[in-house]
Amino acid sequence: PCEAGGWAQDAVPPGAAFVAAASYRGPGNNDTRSNKALPILLWWSGSLFPHFPGDTERIDCPRGSCLVTRSRRVARHRRTKALIFYGTDFRAYEAPLPRLPHQTWALFHEESPMNNYVLSHPPGIQLFNYTATFRRESDYPLTLQWLPGAGYLRGPAVPLAEKDAWRRRGYAPVLYMQSHCDVPSDRDRYVRELMKYIQVDSYGKCLHNRELPSERLRDTSTATTEDSEFMTFIARYKFHLALENAICDDYMTEKLWRPMHLGAVPVYRGSPAVRDWMPNNLSIILIDDFDSPQELAKYLDFLDKNGEEYLKYLEYKNVGGIKNQFLLESLERREWGVNDMTLPNYLNGFECFICDRENIRVKEEQEHKKSRGKIPAPRPHIAQFKHMGCPMPTPGFGSVVDLAEGDSWKEMWLQDYWQSLDQGEALTAMIHRNESHQGRFWDYMHEIFLKRTRQ
Repeated sequence: PCEAGGWAQDAVPPGAAFVAAASYRGPGNNDTRSNKALPILLWWSGSLFPHFPGDTERIDCPRGSCLVTRSRRVARHRRTKALIFYGTDFRAYEAPLPRLPHQTWALFHEESPMNNYVLSHPPGIQLFNYTATFRRESDYPLTLQWLPGAGYLRGPAVPLAEKDAWRRRGYAPVLYMQSHCDVPSDRDRYVRELMKYIQVDSYGKCLHNRELPSERLRDTSTATTEDSEFMTFIARYKFHLALENAICDDYMTEKLWRPMHLGAVPVYRGSPAVRDWMPNNLSIILIDDFDSPQELAKYLDFLDKNGEEYLKYLEYKNVGGIKNQFLLESLERREWGVNDMTLPNYLNGFECFICDRENIRVKEEQEHKKSRGKIPAPRPHIAQFKHMGCPMPTPGFGSVVDLAEGDSWKEMWLQDYWQSLDQGEALTAMIHRNESHQGRFWDYMHEIFLKRTRQ
């Protein structure tokens, strides 16, 4: 999955190789139950079903086994214990109603918050019991999904002499490559201002001012597959503008990790908590550390002209240069792999996570029933705001009050963000009232709109 209209640095994640991988059954266990006795997990977003070529599979996870399926025919079956939704595909007005009390809802959402702002508001995220998101606080974190391992960061950089020669040939110190232009982070507004003070080569559709040297490099698939010729070309730039399409803690994509792999210094705006994950204290330049684009341009110009200072930003590539134990331990601890066929991908990993939780829940419910209430029923696990919880979009440069009437960014993304809150509240109200007809959703939305207007 990737951004709609994305190009070059809005690519398919390294972990997406699961599509062609053999079906992963799990590590195995001592569960002797027949398939007919197992809890069922339904991938409501069937396109993500990580087993091929069939529609149903037995998985054998550490705590027990489950049947997993993408067939919605079992949606109301008493053994169907969990529904797994893909965040980008989840629409409040299409949610399966009525919500059955014996089923949990699980959310898989590794993509940008812009794909579904419903999940960034408490009423939206709290619809779910279990989460796998880019946030480290989620139940099954996917934070480093774009980073294959520490070795990826240690890849060699283009020698400084070659980068300086590239500059003498008329290339800019700074690279920008984006073809997805109208995004919540409003990155183009910032880059447009930055361009007034320093030369930036922009090859994508957004703020396009330079052509790639060959038709082959201009091919979208060349850029998204880390093609060696393309990577060699962009590695010669000293700085890469690495601005995520939306702002949220721990949302970090290849826009950050790819330049670090290549040995180009990312000039970054994205996760406010990005420093927690950096290999050392001097490896990226944060846009928000500067009072203005003009101040940032001055600093980039200083580094461009002072090679010794510039190279300090690449010291993490030296032996022992990765000092951040939190980063190293997080990579070591994660149970899924990126481009590593010896480990499950994160879809299979989350699937087993849900299977194990549901087997525990089934057992606790049986004990509660047998004890005739002496043993309490299991309490439902509810996702928290911090499992997603992304802030309201803000302009890439300046403030909202400075924007002209009819500004397309303001009309699109601020409206989307707040309307998403209404949608989460409407669906929550429908579930609490045991509604069974999706068509009533817009009646609830209208009620909420009238209530807000009166307030």
